[in-house]
Amino acid sequence: MAHYLEIHPENPQLRLIHRAIEIIRSGGIIVYPTDSAYALACHLDDKGALERIRRIRQLDDKHNFTLVCKDLAQVSSFSKIGNDAFRLIKSLTPDAFTFILEATKEVPRRLQHPKKKTIGICIPKNTIAQKLVEELGEPLFTTTLILPSDTEALSDPYEIREKLDDLVDLIIDAGVIDYQPTTIIDCTANSCVIVRQGKGIAPTLD
Repeated sequence: MAHYLEIHPENPQLRLIHRAIEIIRSGGIIVYPTDSAYALACHLDDKGALERIRRIRQLDDKHNFTLVCKDLAQVSSFSKIGNDAFRLIKSLTPDAFTFILEATKEVPRRLQHPKKKTIGICIPKNTIAQKLVEELGEPLFTTTLILPSDTEALSDPYEIREKLDDLVDLIIDAGVIDYQPTTIIDCTANSCVIVRQGKGIAPTLD
């Protein structure tokens, strides 16, 4: 049975954030709020937790995973980022964007796209997500909580508890979050290209 923590969405209780981090560091999977939806997350170096997330979502090895980062300095450690991409990410974050970047050797290969060697990167605006990565001190491996039979992420913590109580180790309740996918921008080529327009409002890119 999963732990269940009600964390204030604007003023997160630090003792509860630290409890969540203990669970992450001990190999657990958490459900937590992001800018666009509830998501699954685990420690980026934990192979067992990653495989559990794959089973929950029934994902193959071609799925694009995401690292939630605290700031641009952390992004630069885990991805190869050019000047144009750097300026763009700086201007648009923190907010509901996912940037596709070439991964560095700091990213475990099992988290990278198997052919492109890329990784998704987010710098969230959501206060709980921010506090988690800040207190963890490293990126959080994450994927949106969309179950195999669904097309949208689960939005109600009570429903999440009913469906995932035996499959995850912690559910963070921050209230209902209606699903609005992030805007995805591919920054792996010589220019940045919007590949999915979502919640984040981006300028017109050349």
